[in-house]
Amino acid sequence: MIQPRPRSIPEATVARLAVYLRVLTSFADGGRTTVSSGDLASATGVNPAGLRKDLSHLGSCGVRGVGYDVRALRERIARVLGAERSRACVLVGLGNLGSALADYAGFGSRGFEFVGLLDAAPERVGQRIGGLTVQDVADLEAVVAATQASIGVIATPADVAQQVCDRLAAAGVRSILNFAPVTLSAPAGVDVRHVDLSVELQVLAFLGQQRVPVGEASA
Repeated sequence: MIQPRPRSIPEATVARLAVYLRVLTSFADGGRTTVSSGDLASATGVNPAGLRKDLSHLGSCGVRGVGYDVRALRERIARVLGAERSRACVLVGLGNLGSALADYAGFGSRGFEFVGLLDAAPERVGQRIGGLTVQDVADLEAVVAATQASIGVIATPADVAQQVCDRLAAAGVRSILNFAPVTLSAPAGVDVRHVDLSVELQVLAFLGQQRVPVGEASA
């Protein structure tokens, strides 16, 4: 079993920092200059104590009685997450989900740029999606080398996802986001994050059925 590399900031905290960054960006775009820990915690769905603990990993960044400078805190989190520079990404699998990801403009504003789209289906190769032309997956290694992509996104069927993961890792990609409904294994030094939409929907369904109807609760 491959052990994850040690991190100076816990992975769960990193995930929440990304949420704080999104909310702070929204505040800054709206002209807000300061925010209290309570307001930021409420906007991000965490408790104030947990938020302050997360931000303690960044060093001193708030003023008692005043709160946080929105732009300064946003920039500090962006530096920690590496979001201040653009990251080149290749996406493999241009079905419905992959095509939607490739055509989504929001990634660019967060520092992620698709530089290569690849698919195995002849009818998809040559299509233009999100300003890029879909290339044959047989050219994956050449595309990674030419673009210096550091992140790979997998949106293929489950039965080919591991093969794609292996090829991405061998080509030098060190970060992989997997949307295929299968758990992937990767060599040491390659980080893989899994996003299984069906699992998330099942969790929501479970939570929904656990709710006690208002009528029953008041009876």
